[in-house]
Amino acid sequence: MVGTYQPNKRKKAKKHGFFARKESNVLKNRRKKGRKKLCK
Repeated sequence: MVGTYQPNKRKKAKKHGFFARKESNVLKNRRKKGRKKLCK
């Protein structure tokens, strides 16, 4: 019996990691707003 959540670090990073955020405008907007922390 296998649980429902099968964590995959690579997949998660690709979707929510720094480089994924860099591709979209997320970081740009956060920089513009003057955030101390851009990404988690």
